[in-house]
Amino acid sequence: MTRAVLHDYFRSSAAYRVRIALNLKGVDYEIRPVSLVDGEQRTTAYRALNPQGFVPMLEIDDHRLTQSLAIIVYLDQNFPEPPLMPPGSADQAHVRALSLTIACDIHPLNNLRVLKYLGGQLNQDQEARDLWYAHWISEGFEALEALAGQRAGSFLFGNSPSLADICLVPQMYNARRFDVPLDKYPTLVRADASANALPEFADAHPDKQEQAA
Repeated sequence: MTRAVLHDYFRSSAAYRVRIALNLKGVDYEIRPVSLVDGEQRTTAYRALNPQGFVPMLEIDDHRLTQSLAIIVYLDQNFPEPPLMPPGSADQAHVRALSLTIACDIHPLNNLRVLKYLGGQLNQDQEARDLWYAHWISEGFEALEALAGQRAGSFLFGNSPSLADICLVPQMYNARRFDVPLDKYPTLVRADASANALPEFADAHPDKQEQAA
């Protein structure tokens, strides 16, 4: 199999998720950086590969895959060990709900292009942008803490990492970057710590990427 290629920005939450999944699945891959800060995602060359102009994009098995959750599902289907979803349709629905609470309800409101729009066209200062960021993380984490409930173990669901933890860890990283208090979310803090104790998660951390140097 040709070596997989991940088009990546080191601080992108979505790309961070895919790095974790690739590591968990043991897939060999190379990173091709796309600087979101410098606007490289909007270049003609990159849009020819990914018309949406987002990261991540994964080139694997002669496919160009976009959207982090779609990529992770592909990896889980084609590299079944370790599984990222529990057995049983109800438990799978629960893990998807946890994951989508982050990937669809928190992250899109706080990604880089939204923050740039707030500071640019809407002329909001840094304090206002930080308040925006903290509000949506706090609202989402409050719901996520309750949703995880009694079904959480050392991880967000049970005692092994799942898609939910892959989504959680990058969002916890973002929360800490923006100094969002986490004391009210002991379940999330515990799951994040359990995940980051694993080398597959730790090696995907933004600070471990060459782009961070």
